[in-house]
Amino acid sequence: MPMPADTAPPSPSADPAQPAQRVSAPLSPPPPPHPLADSPRRWLALAALTLSVLIIGLDGTVINVALPTLSGELGASSAQLQWIGGGYLLALSVVMLPVGLLGDRYGHKRLLVGGITLFGLASLAGTRAGSPDELIAVRTVLGAGAAMIMPLSMAILPRIFSRQELPKAIATWTAATALGMPVGPLVGGWLLNHFWWGSVFVFNVPVAVIALLAAVWLLPGDHDRAPAAPGPFDVTGTVLSVAGITALVYGTILVPDHGWGSPKVLAGIVGGAAVLAAFLIRQRRTAHPLVDLGLFADRAFRWGTLLAVFVNFAVMGILFVVPQYLQSVLGHDAFGTGLRILPLIAGLMVAATLSEPIAKRFGPRLVIPAGLLLLAAGALLGATTAAGDGYGFAAVWLTLIGFGFGSAMVPATGLVMGSLPAERSGQGTSLLETVQQVGGVLGVAALGSVLSAGYLGRLAVHRLDASSAHAARDSVTGADAVAARLHDPGLRASAHAAFVHGMDLVMLTCGVCAALAGVLGLLLLPASAPAPGSPAAPAREGRSSADTADGVAAGGAGPGESVA
Repeated sequence: MPMPADTAPPSPSADPAQPAQRVSAPLSPPPPPHPLADSPRRWLALAALTLSVLIIGLDGTVINVALPTLSGELGASSAQLQWIGGGYLLALSVVMLPVGLLGDRYGHKRLLVGGITLFGLASLAGTRAGSPDELIAVRTVLGAGAAMIMPLSMAILPRIFSRQELPKAIATWTAATALGMPVGPLVGGWLLNHFWWGSVFVFNVPVAVIALLAAVWLLPGDHDRAPAAPGPFDVTGTVLSVAGITALVYGTILVPDHGWGSPKVLAGIVGGAAVLAAFLIRQRRTAHPLVDLGLFADRAFRWGTLLAVFVNFAVMGILFVVPQYLQSVLGHDAFGTGLRILPLIAGLMVAATLSEPIAKRFGPRLVIPAGLLLLAAGALLGATTAAGDGYGFAAVWLTLIGFGFGSAMVPATGLVMGSLPAERSGQGTSLLETVQQVGGVLGVAALGSVLSAGYLGRLAVHRLDASSAHAARDSVTGADAVAARLHDPGLRASAHAAFVHGMDLVMLTCGVCAALAGVLGLLLLPASAPAPGSPAAPAREGRSSADTADGVAAGGAGPGESVA
């Protein structure tokens, strides 16, 4: 975030032992809007961007359907299966942060095209993987490609759309990222029923090719963007961020198998947190940081990002338990499970459509908390689910959750995007996505522990031998297998009731977190959103976005103006 205009640079005689001070020159108006800002082609460009993030959502969930098949076909152990997913998450988390700064310096489109290409090539390699280790390597490369696509595709949006149309574009982009979640199991289930396991990777290839061609043809060139300030790349900061996030995510991935008290888990989480603390200190002291922590001084960016993390935490937790409930308790296959999650997506789509005019009329301070409270209401309603309830009840609270998700996430993302200077949109979106991603990983691990504690606390295994009891305790699927082998309907009923109890605790936790976030939003969010710092909204020189976020209600920014 730009510093006040009266901040002077350090003199050449300044003490070299003192930390370097970052200085921002007075803001100048960004370059003229790209021709797409007034062209019907901008919607085709948006289609290219949404297609690029759709393949990420598809790939992220389609692999979960294929895990049992991969175990049989490739002989993957449970640890290897865990890292087929974990390697992807790890690469996605660590690559995303430096990608934003690289995009700001060398071109958003250039790196986005590179990310889509990498994703397509890795998917093609996945079809020929002959061992679990090769597949883990492929998934890691896929995660790196996804880390390039997500923040940069978002960073391009303000260069294509005007201030008035940006919320609608963000709503479409957000819906595309969420749409892949239920569609992935649908596609994966159908492919595995008709073809071999590698078909789940083949599916990515034509989608990536179409997204690549559309991006090359439709997206604005990098010569039209506002370039980031030159300076040396923060190699030390990059190493610290990669090491810290790797340790933190690695320790979190081990939680389901080892528990929170495991030395490996504690070493990863505590060590990762310590390294990230060193990273933050480094970012405050270096003249050319990897992440501009000054962005958090902007009220809109700070609270918009925090509330987006709350939303992501709650929704990721819900999407972690609901598919298991639909499959293990209600007995649906992967294809049927994907179909039955569609009410959540339908609610999201409706909210995304309505969020723009509502947010424009009532402002983020009312709309985002209202969405969070709707999300909380849906989660708390889901927390009352009983083992005997059918899918009809679940469809009600899934729809409400989806509507709350869209009502909160779309304007929160718009609020963050509106606070970013055009020349640092990549940095800002990478920071937003990284914080959300790491928060989501930590949240799923924590909520997985809540689910496990609730399940084990209600499961009756006292009549079973040690081996059968261990299998039943491992998962509700394992308990069903033991019950089928022993012809014990009582064990099956106990396992289903225990799982639903654990799910209710997860839903309760998500609901309470969303409600608390809604209250925070009411107290801390700016009354009006700042105009996006994009070519379509020229900046006013000499004021910061923080000034606008706090003072727009007093007549700061007029229509078509923004303060970057």
